Amino acid sequence: MELCVVLVTVPNQETGEKIARLLVEGRLAACVNCVPGLTSWYHWQGNIEKDQELLLIIKTRRQFVDPLIKLVQSNHPYEVPEIIALPIVAGSASYLAWVEQETTDQEQVE
Repeated sequence: MELCVVLVTVPNQETGEKIARLLVEGRLAACVNCVPGLTSWYHWQGNIEKDQELLLIIKTRRQFVDPLIKLVQSNHPYEVPEIIALPIVAGSASYLAWVEQETTDQEQVE
């Protein structure tokens, strides 16, 4: 089974907690870390922007990335939210087994 880490930036704790709760409750993610203190620099609409953000580090199965992206987009205030999925190539066997156990096929979610 393929596992992924998905990185999402959010503008504030409230947005981060809302998205994290929805992902974990819906079993699209086993765990979401909400890391404060992120400073982001980027180009937007012809300007260089600098914002304080939080980083969500989401652990999930590869098969859930598409529904996860849809959930984040529908609950995110940004016009173009950062959502990047990276494969997990190795890790603690017991932790990776836990991620698999805590994420379920969507048909099983009530």
